[in-house]
Amino acid sequence: MSGRRKAPPQLSLFGTPEPAVPRIPPAAAALAPLAASLPETLRLGTSSWTFPGWSGIVWPDAPGEARLAREGLPIYARHPLLRTVGIDRTFYAPVEAAVLAGYAAQVPADFRFLVKAHEACTIERWPAHARYGAHRGQSNDRFLDPAYAADRVVGPAVEGLGDKLGPIVFQLPPQALGADFAERLHRFLEGLPRGPLYAVELRNGKLLGPRYVDALSAAGAVHCFNVHAGMVPIADQLRRIDPLRGRAVVVRWMLHDGLTYEKAVARYGPFSALVDEDPATRETIAQLAVAAAQTGIPMWIVVNNKAEGSAPLSIAKLARAIAELRQGRP
Repeated sequence: MSGRRKAPPQLSLFGTPEPAVPRIPPAAAALAPLAASLPETLRLGTSSWTFPGWSGIVWPDAPGEARLAREGLPIYARHPLLRTVGIDRTFYAPVEAAVLAGYAAQVPADFRFLVKAHEACTIERWPAHARYGAHRGQSNDRFLDPAYAADRVVGPAVEGLGDKLGPIVFQLPPQALGADFAERLHRFLEGLPRGPLYAVELRNGKLLGPRYVDALSAAGAVHCFNVHAGMVPIADQLRRIDPLRGRAVVVRWMLHDGLTYEKAVARYGPFSALVDEDPATRETIAQLAVAAAQTGIPMWIVVNNKAEGSAPLSIAKLARAIAELRQGRP
């Protein structure tokens, strides 16, 4: 074949090609002015990032789930509103520090991760579910064990994510716990390594009493305000716990009222549109965000697709509500 050979790529000053800057869709880029109007102390994000249905919202094309698992995080982190993301896989099994370091390497210096602790830390008795194998129905001796949590949750998160580590969330599913729960929780939290921000998320409103609040406060941990069909409404949580007295405010807007996880997946997939908007919850969270900003307290808000149908679209509406409240508009 005739013709000149193609010239090799031009090298940078240090001999390596400049990394390609991930593209984002026009709809995401248009949100930059809104993002710039939000408080610096506020971080918005979703509970995961591998959803092909976000094409045109977060992704510039139509990638598959496997590709998003490999390549989606740097694109996600360029979205103007998305300054944090949840790592859910750590709930189902411990993840090594090297894997978490790989995540940290893909995002800007100002990005932060919310890490869910392995469920072994927060389940007193393994559920009678097939995925627990021979352990199902058995007592769990790792429940509220600070040594296990330090070794398999906190250590890898600190080592792997470094300065990009945000809250570590201990989510307690609905379960019958004894009257000594608050004392056990306090001992657990006191036994964890100092430094990281620890948040506790309940799915049983009966545990949300003064002794629970005192246990968090004494250990320097915070309550994770959550919106979930199995928990009392977030407005009720805010009446029982002063969110502005802790190190930070952590909110997870997870599931629309009246729906189970499975029904929400069936109703909302592929998570490309808002299906069941929840303006009351949005307003409550927006008001909390404004109050936190006024006091300078860092705040994390993580939203799930199953809250309204599409997490990034929920975040955009929430961000507008926060901006309007800060500008004094109703």
